[in-house]
Amino acid sequence: MTGIAAPAPVFTAPDLSDEALAAATAEIAATAAEFDASGELPWPGLRAAHRAGLLTAAVGRQFGGPGAGPLDVVRILAAIGEGDASVGLLAANLLLTHAAQAAHPSWPAAAYEDLLRRSADGPALANAVRAEPELGAPARGGLPRTRATRTAGGWVLNGHKAYATGGAGLAYHVVWAVADEPGGDPVHPRVGHVIVPGDRPGITWLDTWNHLGLRASNTHDVVYRDVEVPADAFVEIPRGADGVYRDPAAATGPGGFGHAALYLGVARAARSAFAAFARERVPAALGRPIAQTERIQAVAGEIDLQIVQAETLLFGTLRRLEAGETAILPQLSAIKVAIGRSVVAATQAAVAALGNPGLSRHHPLERHLRDALCVRVHPPQEDAVLLASGRRVLGV
Repeated sequence: MTGIAAPAPVFTAPDLSDEALAAATAEIAATAAEFDASGELPWPGLRAAHRAGLLTAAVGRQFGGPGAGPLDVVRILAAIGEGDASVGLLAANLLLTHAAQAAHPSWPAAAYEDLLRRSADGPALANAVRAEPELGAPARGGLPRTRATRTAGGWVLNGHKAYATGGAGLAYHVVWAVADEPGGDPVHPRVGHVIVPGDRPGITWLDTWNHLGLRASNTHDVVYRDVEVPADAFVEIPRGADGVYRDPAAATGPGGFGHAALYLGVARAARSAFAAFARERVPAALGRPIAQTERIQAVAGEIDLQIVQAETLLFGTLRRLEAGETAILPQLSAIKVAIGRSVVAATQAAVAALGNPGLSRHHPLERHLRDALCVRVHPPQEDAVLLASGRRVLGV
């Protein structure tokens, strides 16, 4: 019959046992090197994550999803990141979108229902598109040049964004913009996100992504020219109690460890690659695998120490938050930075110990190091975190 809406999809909870996550990691990893080399979107890895139910795990129960909490989300992202960091980044952006919608529903109902319907059939990506060529990262302050202009029937979006992860593969863009509307305050305009379907006319992609790491993430520039969206597509970001707008990404919140988790997965992959090489490498002068030498054993211990430290910080922090411990809230950004430092230290130790093989594109360690270094770009960045922490400690 026509005129009857299709029932909303129901997403069953994925198997998050260690064995099931390890199987998903292995399947995702099988094509990671190929897509790192080509720079194309890693659809095979995304489809593997989708089949395992990992991409929809954070869909809220009110929307027919499993409603996975922060602990399960970071376990999922660590497993995906261990397989392929680019798939991990795309998955992190999507899962955090679903988690935010579950906690504070703000999307237009029709748009989110459409995203869920697409998600029932395959990977349907969504991401916040926020940075701009002139402004840089919004967490540094300032307002976007991108404008949503009010019309009689909705909004018209115009602007140029940078580092829009997902590229043309995005089903939905969540575009950071300023409202240009009748009666608006020209000094303190409304700021928000515009929910834009990826196939809307007026969207042009610029293939600018030529990065050290995360090469398959398609983090290109995108231009919006007179993109029309309905009236409910603009979702305002609330101001503080003092009436001042502050970007939410300027500090890490309780749900802000998804990106850190995927890079923890990268460090785990580096540890595995290092161990495999050490067991297989038999120099003629040594006559036995280098894994049997104390030097390599000590390096393996250092790598493991850094990963244990990152895991303890990540999972321990989330368990403290889960228990209702609020005293840790001001330290979340510093904890995120510390996790990133451990991730980089673990991968650098592995590469440094192996010399040329560790830097060769014939060996996965080179890719893991390139991907791990990208942990530093996610806001809030280290210098801003240290400054804020120092001011808090000193009472300045």
